[in-house]
Amino acid sequence: MAHQEVLSAIIRQLTDGLSAEELEAGGFAPHYVEHTGGIYPTDANGVPYTVLTFQSKGDPITDLHEDLAAEQKARTTYENVLRLMDDPAVIAPLRFLREREIVHYQRFGESLNKVLDHLNSKNYYAFNPAFDRRNPHKS
Repeated sequence: MAHQEVLSAIIRQLTDGLSAEELEAGGFAPHYVEHTGGIYPTDANGVPYTVLTFQSKGDPITDLHEDLAAEQKARTTYENVLRLMDDPAVIAPLRFLREREIVHYQRFGESLNKVLDHLNSKNYYAFNPAFDRRNPHKS
């Protein structure tokens, strides 16, 4: 969520004081009509942020893989945006956010390794045997 707030604030700062014509030319007219200059997090296609983007199954292995994938997708998005930027005031915070995604990915990877280390070494498919104690998997 904090990254969404930073990105929204950057966009707000970049569009502050633009004329109606400039907003229209930059593709910001629909945002302006709905939110004036307010911060309203959306993706690059204008789809509003929603908690539906969070995935959780309650299984640490599944959830950590989801977290790892989310960090990589965010890192790639920052890299794509950075390729389009030439404003140092925008590049610096985006680079910082990209670095945070890398650190988060590393921490989630370490956590996944710890979880996997505690499983039975014969458990090749990384099924969490603690998930359903009433009906354990039989090998």
